[in-house]
Amino acid sequence: MCLGIPGRIIEIYDNGLTRMGKVDFNGIVKEVCLAYLPELQVGDYTIVHVGFAITRLDEESAHETLALFQSLGVLEEELQPNTEDRHEIS
Repeated sequence: MCLGIPGRIIEIYDNGLTRMGKVDFNGIVKEVCLAYLPELQVGDYTIVHVGFAITRLDEESAHETLALFQSLGVLEEELQPNTEDRHEIS
């Protein structure tokens, strides 16, 4: 990922080395390093850049940014989804 993409944290775990999480980017789920933001919790929104959560943001801002990226046609390209990365989130 080159853009800072907002996503919602759906799972947090320790991989034995650092704090990690699964982040939902509008239906595409990726593993993300959460080490820089230890205060993040499941349900929080974060900006992710090159696999690292770099800031927390509110839900409204996250949705606005995702809509903008989607309207520009860059969201799917930036996230480079694989079929095994797609999950149904309700």
